Amino acid sequence: MKMNNNRLIRLLLLLGLAVGIVLAVVYRDRFDVAALEAWIADAGVLAPLVFMFIYALATVLFLPGSVLTLAGGALFGPALGTFYNLTGATLGAVLAFLISRYLASDWVADKAGGRTRQLINGVEGEGWRFVAFVRLVPLFPFNLLNYALGLTKIRFLHYLVATYVFMLPGAIAYTYLGYAGREAIGGGEGLIQKILIALALLAVVAFLPRLIGTIRRGPTIDIPELKKRLDSNEVLVLDVRTAEDFVGEQGHLASAVNIAVEELPERMNELSEYIEKPIAIVCRTNKRSVKAALLLAEQGFHDVHVVRGGMTKWIEANLPVIH
Repeated sequence: MKMNNNRLIRLLLLLGLAVGIVLAVVYRDRFDVAALEAWIADAGVLAPLVFMFIYALATVLFLPGSVLTLAGGALFGPALGTFYNLTGATLGAVLAFLISRYLASDWVADKAGGRTRQLINGVEGEGWRFVAFVRLVPLFPFNLLNYALGLTKIRFLHYLVATYVFMLPGAIAYTYLGYAGREAIGGGEGLIQKILIALALLAVVAFLPRLIGTIRRGPTIDIPELKKRLDSNEVLVLDVRTAEDFVGEQGHLASAVNIAVEELPERMNELSEYIEKPIAIVCRTNKRSVKAALLLAEQGFHDVHVVRGGMTKWIEANLPVIH
């Protein structure tokens, strides 16, 4: 009897969540800054609590957090706005995580699709560091990410702390942008300075994926090491030259996969099964390989290596190639 009651409660909660998400999608166009300001104005001294509750609920129901973050900066200023935005977003992320872990794991796995395995592998390999990475680098839509992480085995406390701390840079930047926008409309003092600060903060956030990608990129490897790994079948060789160069004068390695660096962003999904496996990148020398390594690292590939000297050094070592 108790088991049936628990199942009934779970079904009712899932039904309520589904209805909430549907209603949120249907009335999405009514969710704007003007409406939010009206709700907050009516709350009086409870305005911060109401705002954080709305932010948390919006996160669970897949409503756009950008609207709320900008509004938080406009309504409460850069300091308090950042605190309220970050706290509300974290509360929503925690609720979505717990719903996924204890109530709706099958539904979340279906919605997350093939990237579920990528998340699980990432968390198993790096723990809270992977959560920190995906909070800093937007590999996944924020609202879906919160649910998807509930499918992993990460400890709740690690998830909570990593989420709060590593969402901070983005929260600061976009809260200040909302504050600067409000000042621009109101014609406040020091307007140019505030706009410049907002742009500088946005530039820092935009640069974070490249910085993190550089940190996560594996060390370079030389030709003997590449040969050793190939003989042991331990690495995927990614040749990032053009298709013409791939079959041209220098030829290519027998097992190499050819995706030109210019095409890599659009064809990244072709490498998804290697996100947790070692990848060695080659080109004629190094330049294109370094660029490709950064692109891969930014997308969560964390065992990426540039082959020093590329095909030029491979040929100089009198190793076999295919033309």
